[in-house]
Amino acid sequence: MVKQKEQIWVKIIRILLAAVFLVSGFLKAIDPVASGIKMDEYFISFGMSFMHPLSIYLGFLMNVAEFTLGFMLLFRIRVKLTSLGYLLFMSFFFLLTLWLAVAEHLEVKYNYDFGVVKDCGCFGQEIQLSNLQTFLKNVIILIPTLIIFAKRKSIPDVRLTILGQWIFACLGMAIVVILQFYCLRNLPLKDYSDWKVGNNLVDIFIEQPEQKDMFFIYKNNVDGTVKELTSGDLATITNQIPDFYSSWSFVDRRDSVVQEAIPPQIAGFNMLDENHSDVSAKIINNQSDSVYVLIMHDLDETNIKAFNENFKNLVTQIETNGYTIVGITNSPQETIDAFVKNNSVSFPIYQNPIHPVKGPFMVRDAIRSNPGMILIHKGMVLDKWAWRNFPTQI
Repeated sequence: MVKQKEQIWVKIIRILLAAVFLVSGFLKAIDPVASGIKMDEYFISFGMSFMHPLSIYLGFLMNVAEFTLGFMLLFRIRVKLTSLGYLLFMSFFFLLTLWLAVAEHLEVKYNYDFGVVKDCGCFGQEIQLSNLQTFLKNVIILIPTLIIFAKRKSIPDVRLTILGQWIFACLGMAIVVILQFYCLRNLPLKDYSDWKVGNNLVDIFIEQPEQKDMFFIYKNNVDGTVKELTSGDLATITNQIPDFYSSWSFVDRRDSVVQEAIPPQIAGFNMLDENHSDVSAKIINNQSDSVYVLIMHDLDETNIKAFNENFKNLVTQIETNGYTIVGITNSPQETIDAFVKNNSVSFPIYQNPIHPVKGPFMVRDAIRSNPGMILIHKGMVLDKWAWRNFPTQI
């Protein structure tokens, strides 16, 4: 019996649908930590914070499943099973994003508070979509998914034995697994963070204060003449009028705003010292030397062995070369104090308080390594390293 050939239009739909899953899975796989963070955001939104320890693993597995389904559909591996996997996958996310779109609408229009995650992360951090856009995207993808499921019997499997097909499928799975392990052990292949190399952190996180000129108004004690003088004028006024301060009286001061204050692109970044004073502007906007920033998201989860073996030997080199070194963490001050004492830390560790809704997003998103190190020069990010790749020489 001659097997029915796959129709051209069905083949086109199949390839396009497979490409969507492959691209989506790949874009998330190049930053698996971000997938874990997004998974955690969903758990928090649905009141399932207890699932936090599993977030990174579930994000990892979701990326494997999505990429592998795309790989299997592209190469016609176990088409009937693959089409069922697609249908289940898309049905779940269709219902999920329907609820998210409705919930966000209720939040915006009627002031409900569901704590809805605003960006789905469907294509990693490459493409940002609202919940409504995500739902509409899933409606569009569900249509070809239903077509492929309906036509599954007319799409022949690749000409391999069943064992051969499963081995081939495992090859696709291996690609995405190896990719994610590499990015977990090092850094993402593409850095989407605000702390990526080349970014000016001053513009992003530090408020530029208002700039103004001050004019000091003096009145002549004899004839009532009025002068407006700048600070520079006052510094040299006695060279021109030796008895100025005895013959002229201060009346008032007038301020002229030259430039309004410029708010940061992202508000809320702080580096609090033990007295709860914010030193972020001083550290980030250091104009005199380079600053090495050790990022430790959570000190209780920081790889202590990596800290002691891979980083401590760098501290002396950094300080000997006259550079500044600081640490940033989301952990509370009591934890910082204990960490400093237990590990004989010689440099200051500042706290970035956890956002009550978004969580520890600023420090956590800075670098996908705990610990990780970022080199800043005059507010510009020059380089960054995961702990496994810390430089041996400064």
